[in-house]
Amino acid sequence: MLSNLSIVLFGTKYPENIGSSARAMTNMGCSNLALVNPASWDMEKAMPLATVKGRDVVEKAVMADNLSEALKGHAKVYGTTARTGGWRKGVLTPASAAPLIIEQLRAGEKVAVVFGPEDRGLTNDETQLCSRLINIPTSSDNSSLNLSQAVLIILYECFRNSLDKPYTPAGPPDERSTSFEEQEILAANLQETLLEIDFLKADNSDYWMMPVRRFLSRFDLKRNEFNLLMGICRQIKWIAGKADKN
Repeated sequence: MLSNLSIVLFGTKYPENIGSSARAMTNMGCSNLALVNPASWDMEKAMPLATVKGRDVVEKAVMADNLSEALKGHAKVYGTTARTGGWRKGVLTPASAAPLIIEQLRAGEKVAVVFGPEDRGLTNDETQLCSRLINIPTSSDNSSLNLSQAVLIILYECFRNSLDKPYTPAGPPDERSTSFEEQEILAANLQETLLEIDFLKADNSDYWMMPVRRFLSRFDLKRNEFNLLMGICRQIKWIAGKADKN
């Protein structure tokens, strides 16, 4: 979905920041990078921060002499700004900008997000080339973000909004709920174990086991938790057996 989205780094001072931004791009499935007049471009300094995954993004980056050249072919351009107020009104947050960006990408449009130099950001003249502006809210105590952090935050919101359904991390394959049969096996094993260590009274142990059963029924035990408790029971019975022999 982010194949038509371009990250444009304008006047970036440090090649290391370009490398780390490329890495952030690959985390979110974005591979189009344009560099406009980087202050001191050095690919050898950028590559270690790009890591293996981001090397291709850096190597294929488009080099442009000016911002207008880098933005050719893009239907929508979003500029980033740390400053708000004045004429910079209607500034979007990453969360409010992302749905607009994704809607435009789904319509087949090419979209660019522009990041200015680390020390000053985009000037008023440069932001005039942008359709909308994005500001990342931060604590007033420290509003400065590393370039790659800013890239990652905006791309994360775009990536999240591009998903067909909300992202849910895949759990372990054995994280299904236990069946009735497994719950009964566990209860019987626990009862044997608690009898082994004299926690339950041997006389009418089913009755004394009822509070334990009620306790277990309060939880949606997963298969991996079932295995854990069964293993604990085995270990306790083994230790109890050794104690009896001594």
